[in-house]
Amino acid sequence: MEYGICNLALIPLRAEPSDKSEQVSQILFGEAFEILEWTDRWVKVVTAYDEYEGWIGRLQFVMLGHIAYKSLKQVAPPITYRAVTQAWKKPDNSVLYLPVGSALVFLKGTTCHINNEKFEIIGEIGETEPLDVTAKSFLNTPYLWGGRTHYGIDCSGFTQAVYKLQNVYLRRDASMQAEQGETVDFISAARLGDLAFFDNDEGRITHVGIMLNSSEIIHASGRVKIDSIDSQGVYSEEQKRYTHRLRIIKRLI
Repeated sequence: MEYGICNLALIPLRAEPSDKSEQVSQILFGEAFEILEWTDRWVKVVTAYDEYEGWIGRLQFVMLGHIAYKSLKQVAPPITYRAVTQAWKKPDNSVLYLPVGSALVFLKGTTCHINNEKFEIIGEIGETEPLDVTAKSFLNTPYLWGGRTHYGIDCSGFTQAVYKLQNVYLRRDASMQAEQGETVDFISAARLGDLAFFDNDEGRITHVGIMLNSSEIIHASGRVKIDSIDSQGVYSEEQKRYTHRLRIIKRLI
């Protein structure tokens, strides 16, 4: 097997090997992956963190040895908690702007080591905040299909990022996340941190958000925002209508 690691701020992960293909997720700085297939310009990968498959450009990563990959799988590296953390790339004196949740791999002091490249972390990386504080830090982040950062995020990327910053693992898509945790039988029993899932007319889970309490939810829909929720679903005060139909509430923390 062959492995790679992201040495950029992030890499778009695409559904197909084409610049025109949709972005299905993103690989953040320091996140590793297994290489499944090579083409002239593209590489098919499966991510180590959430086992998500997609295509990335051949020029957007560096190779990683098996032992290094295995060590990253066994022991999670520290991550960044601020919306943006600067890293000084010593070989060429450039600066990377690392998004929240970036992995500070092979960290010695304040320096990350990726193969022969050294990245000096500038300033504080932040620390774990209460879940509601973390979630609200994303308020007004624009919706972006496949996004995982404060510059653009989708609904399941948002829940995954918030949980990651609480040191809790969530899978990537809403339908996958709905398989985790324990069911909360009544919305009146929902509490901060519970995940609410919503379905479409075919019964497929298509949306997820984080309960702030039994009557409010924070979720990525157009932008990250707080809406009212009841047993029917999410009610948008802006649109004066229900926008998402509630399917189930799950508790993981």
